[in-house]
Amino acid sequence: MAKIPLKTPSEIALMAEGGKKLGQILQRALKRIKPGLSTWEIDNWIDREIVKAGGQASFKKVPGYCWASCTGLNSEVVHSIPRQDEIVQKGDLLKIDLGMLWQGFNTDMAWTVEVGSRQQQKFLTAGKKALAEAIKTAKVGNRVGDISRTIEKTLKRAGYHPVEVLTGHGIGRQLHEEPLVPGVLKARVEKTAELKPGMTLAIEVIYGQKTGEVVLAQDGWTILTKDGKISGLFEKTIAIAEEKPLVLTPLSFDF
Repeated sequence: MAKIPLKTPSEIALMAEGGKKLGQILQRALKRIKPGLSTWEIDNWIDREIVKAGGQASFKKVPGYCWASCTGLNSEVVHSIPRQDEIVQKGDLLKIDLGMLWQGFNTDMAWTVEVGSRQQQKFLTAGKKALAEAIKTAKVGNRVGDISRTIEKTLKRAGYHPVEVLTGHGIGRQLHEEPLVPGVLKARVEKTAELKPGMTLAIEVIYGQKTGEVVLAQDGWTILTKDGKISGLFEKTIAIAEEKPLVLTPLSFDF
């Protein structure tokens, strides 16, 4: 198993400062969403706000990716390229995924909202619940497999399907670090990484309405549900601490 970077309390404090700023940017972005906006306009605003906050867009540091966020609609699962011709409509499920490098450390988060409607609230509630339960599970002495099992069970109990080929991840000085944090239990829990103080994780709940199967779009980035049905994405960055997990990318209220 690859070495997992552990952070010092001062490093985690820096990540918490950056994560708070990132959460505020996402929160303001979600408040701005309305029918008629293009996903490119949403990304452009996010990019400017990250710079105003004194950070850099983490995603722009991924080789070949030129945008500050991934903004996906409906069947677009992750890594969705913002486009000027992709216009948000009433009833769309919009996913915004963004990361920021601040004071040498990355934080990463994502949220899904239904634009101007409440037809898919059961679907979205399942994802939010899976993320909340997974974070509760992320405590000292447990293992990554406990997080994975919690996500999988919570989604399947609600009738939805985790995407097996996509995972959460460690995070810190690099956007993607060890360990991988799957949304399904792929090995015996005791064979997965033990959760220790100083680990920082981007926990992602990635799921589909009817299936967890996905395909890659022709743009080489956007991942879509194979059946064209809707998908959801919820993500927060956390730190493993002695008493309880620390959410480093908070939203001050639920959308």
